[in-house]
Amino acid sequence: MKYKYIVLLLAASFGVISCQEKVKVEPIDDVNNDAMNSIIVYDEYMGEEPTTPEETEFYEPNVSVIQSGALGAPPSDAVVLFNGTSLDNWISSNDSTAAKWHLNKDASMTVNDKTGNIQTKQNFGDVQLHIEWKSPLPVQLEGQHRANSGVFLNGIYEVQILDQNDNPTYVNGQVGSIYKQHVPLAMASVPTGEWNIYDIIYHAPEFNTDGGKIKSGDITVIHNGVLVQDHIELKGTTPYIGWPKNPAHGKGPLLLQDHGDDSRVSFRNIWVREL
Repeated sequence: MKYKYIVLLLAASFGVISCQEKVKVEPIDDVNNDAMNSIIVYDEYMGEEPTTPEETEFYEPNVSVIQSGALGAPPSDAVVLFNGTSLDNWISSNDSTAAKWHLNKDASMTVNDKTGNIQTKQNFGDVQLHIEWKSPLPVQLEGQHRANSGVFLNGIYEVQILDQNDNPTYVNGQVGSIYKQHVPLAMASVPTGEWNIYDIIYHAPEFNTDGGKIKSGDITVIHNGVLVQDHIELKGTTPYIGWPKNPAHGKGPLLLQDHGDDSRVSFRNIWVREL
């Protein structure tokens, strides 16, 4: 019986292999020098190949133990930026005075129209960000004026917030877009008036001593469990008018936008993990 099982397993394995596409390998002589130089080689895997499993096992460095939060709750190493009790971690982007947005009884905060953007007191570089937001009922206005806000990484790179339900607009400015740069892979909003979740991974760009960008930043966005931005390159800032710019910078605040048109967007449960 054991012999028959092994024979069947081998036959199934060969069947899977035979169904795969055959890879066409170009002769080395036909590959130009630029292509050869771009081939990825890992130095640690050069030389004589190991012949025992122990030779490819290592036990350092020790991996940190983090207590994960349930249902969006912050993990044990998170910096909690807003838990519904106060706006103490936020200031006005206009003049660095206390944030003037509305603090609500349901542990959320809501944009206070025309009081200006708010930003964190603390500056951040690479982060994992969790933020929940809600567009209001009843619905007002349309297009870019319906529950418009944004989450700005480093204070200058915007992930768009918008009530997109039955509300068409330009696709590089719709909900989940990297504003005016990257169209989202999907529109994953919940019904208007319910809570949306953004989980964002951000890596900041790098600059040389002369202020020139030598490595682009990147962003991944998961909207309500759906991947909408997949490790995309930040080409620069995200202005409403004009091209992206690349001013040299270090760490910066997280910023939430007051769009100035009675957006009434609400936020709750905001935390980050520094990467």
